[in-house]
Amino acid sequence: MDGSSPIAVRDRERFEASPAAALAVDCLLAGIEAAQPSAVIDERVSLDGATLAIDGTTYDLDAADRVLVVGGGNAAGRVASALEGVLGERIDDGIVVTDDPVPLDRVASITGAHPVPDDAAMDGANQVLDLVDGATERDLVLGVITGGGSALLPAPAGDVSLADLQDLTDALVRSGATIDEINAVRKHVSALKGGRLARAAAPATVATLVFSDVVGDDPATVASGPFSPDPTSYAEARSVLERHGIDAPGSIRRRLDRGAAAGTTGAAAETTDAAVGATDATAGDSDATAGNSDAAEAPTETPGPDEPAFDAVDVHVLASNDAAIDAAAEAARDAGFDSLVLSTRIEGEAREVGTVHAAIADEVRASGRPIEPPAVLLSGGETTVTLGDASGAGGPNQEVALAAALDLADPSTVIASVDTDGIDGATDAAGALVTGDTVGEEVSAATARAALDAHDAYPVLDDAGALLRTGPTGTNVNDLRVIVVLNER
Repeated sequence: MDGSSPIAVRDRERFEASPAAALAVDCLLAGIEAAQPSAVIDERVSLDGATLAIDGTTYDLDAADRVLVVGGGNAAGRVASALEGVLGERIDDGIVVTDDPVPLDRVASITGAHPVPDDAAMDGANQVLDLVDGATERDLVLGVITGGGSALLPAPAGDVSLADLQDLTDALVRSGATIDEINAVRKHVSALKGGRLARAAAPATVATLVFSDVVGDDPATVASGPFSPDPTSYAEARSVLERHGIDAPGSIRRRLDRGAAAGTTGAAAETTDAAVGATDATAGDSDATAGNSDAAEAPTETPGPDEPAFDAVDVHVLASNDAAIDAAAEAARDAGFDSLVLSTRIEGEAREVGTVHAAIADEVRASGRPIEPPAVLLSGGETTVTLGDASGAGGPNQEVALAAALDLADPSTVIASVDTDGIDGATDAAGALVTGDTVGEEVSAATARAALDAHDAYPVLDDAGALLRTGPTGTNVNDLRVIVVLNER
């Protein structure tokens, strides 16, 4: 499987004593395995002679001078490896940026940091831009776009530095902003996101292979949509900062202000020296040199759907949360359990989602609604955590689990929640698995509530032996949750 072993939970024996916990782990692993690039590419991409088929769309490789593979994200290395398995020497060049590298023969792999971008990721993103910028109308560009690509393909634009981008990313995540809001800002401070990579690749033919980690699978949102038209604007990006009270670095505020002042798609942000000075004064930035440099850039709006650059771009969403949920449900049925998918589109504050999942589990056991126990219920989506000034350790899936554990009534009921990339927040855990006994026996209710208030779920769940550790999984199709209710009414 892309040169790696099947996904496993470390110290899995801790969960084997409980049939419900063992089943929950089986369902989670089945979902993650189904979204592995090797399995997805094998099913959706094929080569017959010189004809490359991607999800039913064909490309004549004999008509292409070069086949280039470029992109980034948690799964980008493994997608590139799977493409090498299909295309072999037909690939002429390529660069991917990932935090989970695997050996590659035809494509260069750069290891960057996630979820906070680093110098290596920025260098890799710039190399991707340089490679596609030289593409011609006789080249075929295979764009590998997966979850995590926003951090792993940073490419800050204009006067925006990597440090500014790091500060912005941290502030956006802490604010509780939605992924759509976060990406609206990211797109407008990047030389690559929001369709700008498609603009750079024109006039080449582009086939984009998307592994979606966002609710609804909008390719304009996955990795901030490098090859997709951007429906947002500088004004909308600026309003995100205002709405969430984010004090962004001066270079970012100046760029958004001038872009918003331009007002029309694709128009240069023309400003007078007086307007620039007024904007800088409002921003409280005394660095006149930085202000003038950024002003000279005259940022343009991200390309919209009418941009000619998209005329030769195809987007193929090859993997999503649906595939993981379906595989997890099949694993439950194989084990003899009825299963029910609650939703693949659950969003909201993590602890509130955990409370709701506990209520659903208790309803199933008490009334048989919406399904008779014993049963497995599944959900997907992406929850958020509004950190504010908190500095605790954990992630959204850990908060879902700990909040659920507080309210679960039945000791035998299990709720597990993981990020399918194996990295929940900035921790070494994918998520956690809790039962109705986790709070009470393993941790006190007061300790659990205090941990949730401080956004410090990790140490509490670690002490309780509830953390699920898989390591990087090589894929990313959003969050996956499993509820197992064993007891019949």
